[in-house]
Amino acid sequence: MALALYRKYRPKTVAEIIGQESVSVSLLNAAKADKIGHAYLFYGPRGSGKTTAARIVAKLANCEKRAVDPEFRKKGEPCNECRACREIDEGRALDVIEIDAASNRGIDEIRSLKEGIRLAPTSYRYKVFLIDEVHQLTKEAFNALLKTLEEPPAHAIFVLATTEYDKLPATIVSRTQRFGFKKIPVGKIIDKLKRIATAEKIKISNEALEVIAIAADGGFRDAESLFEQVVSLEDKEITLSEVERILGRVGAVKTAVMAEELITRNKEALVILSEIASEGYNLNQLVKDLILYIRRVLVLAYNEKMEDIFKDEMTPESLSRMKEMAKNCDKQKTVELIRLLIRAYGEMKYSPFAIVPLEVAIVEALKE
Repeated sequence: MALALYRKYRPKTVAEIIGQESVSVSLLNAAKADKIGHAYLFYGPRGSGKTTAARIVAKLANCEKRAVDPEFRKKGEPCNECRACREIDEGRALDVIEIDAASNRGIDEIRSLKEGIRLAPTSYRYKVFLIDEVHQLTKEAFNALLKTLEEPPAHAIFVLATTEYDKLPATIVSRTQRFGFKKIPVGKIIDKLKRIATAEKIKISNEALEVIAIAADGGFRDAESLFEQVVSLEDKEITLSEVERILGRVGAVKTAVMAEELITRNKEALVILSEIASEGYNLNQLVKDLILYIRRVLVLAYNEKMEDIFKDEMTPESLSRMKEMAKNCDKQKTVELIRLLIRAYGEMKYSPFAIVPLEVAIVEALKE
């Protein structure tokens, strides 16, 4: 079975962690000083690199070359060549224990974990325990974990990962070094997908990559999985229309055209909607994309400084077009347009004819 792309191109060094500069710098400095902590908490959206970073921490702690070569240790990176590094990369390291808290969330599982922690590592210097989705542990399980986190054995390192930081007890959070992971900018996702396409000898247009990057919603793993899905269904050069058809959503260009027609109250918006519907695209997703797009236009119209925030969420070309719309939009009518689209989105969920609430909203928006 072929290795999934998100696993094949997973970062293997601290320097390869993309879009998480603060995390990378902190881990690199700690590794250079040989001050790997005993408990880390990685939190942030899915697919942003938390598990990848946890495995790199495991390699930094157990890399055999780092242990015997002080000069190499100053680089702050694992060698990725020794037995420990290779086994951790391949997912067969006995002393790196990954636990899914969603399915092992009770006090009995944590008690078993505590018993395993007491045992010395079988092969490496450190035992590394990665507890994923840690927020799903029960209250009793958290209580059982507290003392171990505060005073772990010298051979144990904990890495807790979660997508819902606010659900963690303060007593757990205070016992860890905390690192926040953020959504990956669209441009950086596109750049990585381009590198993968080159390595895999895949021809795909930049517009098609943009659709995939936007659909990934800031996560490398989702982007690489969607990219692999598209590649598996097309054996020639991949175009924008093919990606739109496979993913069932329109690209940034069509969304921008539709949004511009609505903002300028052009009746051509109804024709564009009919064409999109006839091609079988997901209309619910279209409305979500339109709401997000027009909301950005409105915010830019009120404050040009928001450009600094939005530049991570879209390509420079898309942002430039959006700025032009913001200069010419009627702010009050744009607010009303967003409200109409939000109402239509709610009604579409329960309507047997998804296009009707959207058409009604557009007709109301086009009224003089």
